[in-house]
Amino acid sequence: MSSVGSHQEQLSQSDPSPSPNSCSSFELLDMDAGSLYEPVSPHWFYCKIIDSKETWIPFNSEDSQQLEDAYGSGKDCNGRVVPTDGGRYDVHLGERMRYAVYWDELASEVRRCTWFYKGDKDNKYVPYSESFSQVLEETYMLAVTLDEWKKKLESPNREIIILHNPKLMVHYQPVAGSDEWGSTPTEQGRPRTVKRGVENISVDIHCGEPLQIDHLVFVVHGIGPACDLRFRSIVQCVNDFRSVSLNLLQTHFKKAQENQQIGRVEFLPVNWHSPLHSTGVDVDLQRITLPSINRLRHFTNDTILDVFFYNSPTYCQTIVDTVASEMNRIYTLFLQRNPDFKGGVSIAGHSLGSLILFDILTNQKDSLGDIDSEKDAPNIVMDQGDTLTLEEDLEKLQLSEFFSIFEKEKVDKEALALCTDKDLQEMGIPLGPRKKILNYIRTRKKSTGINRPILQPASGVNISNIPKELEFCNKTDSTGNGDYLDVGIGQVSVKYPRLIYKPEIFFAFGSPIGMFLTVRGLKRIDPNYKFPTCKGFFNIYHPFDPVAYRIEPMVVPGVEFEPMLIPHHKGRKRMHLELREGLTRMSMDLKNNLLGSLRMAWKSFTRAPYPALQASETAEETEAESESSSEKLSDVNTEEASVAVKEVPPINVGMLNGGQRIDYVLQEKPIESFNEYLFALQSHLCYWESEDTVLLVLKEIYQTQGIFLDQPLQ
Repeated sequence: MSSVGSHQEQLSQSDPSPSPNSCSSFELLDMDAGSLYEPVSPHWFYCKIIDSKETWIPFNSEDSQQLEDAYGSGKDCNGRVVPTDGGRYDVHLGERMRYAVYWDELASEVRRCTWFYKGDKDNKYVPYSESFSQVLEETYMLAVTLDEWKKKLESPNREIIILHNPKLMVHYQPVAGSDEWGSTPTEQGRPRTVKRGVENISVDIHCGEPLQIDHLVFVVHGIGPACDLRFRSIVQCVNDFRSVSLNLLQTHFKKAQENQQIGRVEFLPVNWHSPLHSTGVDVDLQRITLPSINRLRHFTNDTILDVFFYNSPTYCQTIVDTVASEMNRIYTLFLQRNPDFKGGVSIAGHSLGSLILFDILTNQKDSLGDIDSEKDAPNIVMDQGDTLTLEEDLEKLQLSEFFSIFEKEKVDKEALALCTDKDLQEMGIPLGPRKKILNYIRTRKKSTGINRPILQPASGVNISNIPKELEFCNKTDSTGNGDYLDVGIGQVSVKYPRLIYKPEIFFAFGSPIGMFLTVRGLKRIDPNYKFPTCKGFFNIYHPFDPVAYRIEPMVVPGVEFEPMLIPHHKGRKRMHLELREGLTRMSMDLKNNLLGSLRMAWKSFTRAPYPALQASETAEETEAESESSSEKLSDVNTEEASVAVKEVPPINVGMLNGGQRIDYVLQEKPIESFNEYLFALQSHLCYWESEDTVLLVLKEIYQTQGIFLDQPLQ
């Protein structure tokens, strides 16, 4: 308490006190409410830099309680690590720092918060430091216990906090700083509100995520580091996708949640842009980039050139290696942190990311064995005849002294095969030994890698050796040069790495797969073709997306039919689409009725008179004629109606999605239908926050587990 007394004694002489008139209204408040002191309830926050500005975000209620329990356990906090945010972040209590688990991200400060003040430029509350919050709490306790208010304190930043009464506490920021003689400020700026306890500030605190994880989905981004119009990273966009999925589980899978049949689906981002541009290619590009329109050229180098990188054999190899190794690494780490996980794995790709995944899936070999039974110990087969242990391998490389490091980090031979140069560096392995180890792993992979069948596009190619997967538009090259095409997808030969799991479903968002396959010379996809290790494939796109292309016309090239319309997440078509269809049907009905009336009038006008004696015969003929005319009219009507509403019979679109439809189109919003071009770019980036897209993903994932929506969408 001595620190509090010294604060108050110092301020009683130097700090200005408000006049009695200015505080008279404060004394009218009921003071009985503060007669009993109750300790404040802390809540844990973390700091994020958003738009170059510090923003304090509260942990969800479950994570905050876990952190508080660990803090109050009485044990040494310096070594305590608490997993938060569904296991995607770890909080090191001693350091008060929050670290990402599965991806690279700047660590963020963590704080146990009890007292807050309102920020300068917005209405968001900022927490005081833990030490000064303790001083405030002690002062508040004295004021409540002794019923002595108008307490004044000075913060470490020489800002003044005055506790007028339990309901009115203000924070003054001095306008004039201390002069060179060390005198205290005499002017005060605009007062800010001070609040005690998180329950007294306006902030959204979520309940937390279900602990049970039913399914894991890897999400691969497209070109560039930014994934939406707000220039957010893949991590932030996947966070939105995950949040939407949690909300939809509560609304559309309520029965399954109440029966504890389901938990949640975990979505984890996979970043390949940063490793690609850390190869030094940006420096090479900068040397040849013209100085004019600098920002536009930088944007082009950072985003659009990713497409050309992927069509280069050198950088294509870097990209596919990065994507596959990242997914394998994250999968292994996920199983280590979630040993009870028994669910399946799916993959999703946006834009160019979907093409990367398509190429990787097409080049997988269905020789993994029963991976589902090996989840507890996933491995990568480096050499079928290899029986050496990691210790023996290191001894062979004369690096035995580093075995203890690998043993401490629990790195076995399979885990070492997934390590990058950065991983070895973080373990403390020097540069020379790192290079030896990486070269050894690379050599072993090359010597034991599976040779993929290749097709040389020459006129004398033996077509009988090509599997019945895909049929090429043969670009004959009589010179027989070294341009080899992969039999699976017609791409320049690249060694595709092997995934250590079998994905159940592949979701493509705004995907250019169809266009790339056509440009590579692919005419059609055989209806019997399916991915070697993946059963499902959904091509999801917005109707105005300029990058998206269909897949089904490549399977059934001779038939025109519409894609599957994705239902609105509220269970109906959007109103403007229903209105458009209704107007179309109404106009066709009016047209048919008008044509029918004119036809009947013309027939009655041109009909010849019959004698009265032939009345019965005439009646029969007239009836037959009217029946035939009505049949003709009905035929015309059905033809017109079929033009108006294209109802196609079930079409066989092959086995790429297990016999189900492949192309699924979103419903555009009413405002988007006014101008397709205006919303084209936004349409390509809309999938992250699209409830319709997320619901389709959840529906298909849970259908594999025999769990369905509460109410089927129309």
